[in-house]
Amino acid sequence: MKLTAIKQIADNKIVLTWHDGHISVFALNDLRNACPCASCKGEQVLLHHYAPMSQVDLPEKNNLKNISTVGAYAIQLFWGDGHDTGLYSFEYLRSLCECELCKSKIN
Repeated sequence: MKLTAIKQIADNKIVLTWHDGHISVFALNDLRNACPCASCKGEQVLLHHYAPMSQVDLPEKNNLKNISTVGAYAIQLFWGDGHDTGLYSFEYLRSLCECELCKSKIN
């Protein structure tokens, strides 16, 4: 799974173009809510589950400041409130796509 392009449109969406030509459009607030980092989602270490940290909703929370690729497998999103620890793997991002084609593959 590879990305060929990342483009921010308007102030609230990004468009990802995949190597197979598929296009995924994501609302920034949806991506922020889906942040995969341990602080946002919690984590499992051996047999113990650590709950996610409580988060304060700051005004800049869903403002995207920067996007960086991480190797050939993920992107890192830098948010307006300073949060930047989530690495969104390409597989994870593709699984979040809610276009009609992707939703039909799930059902």
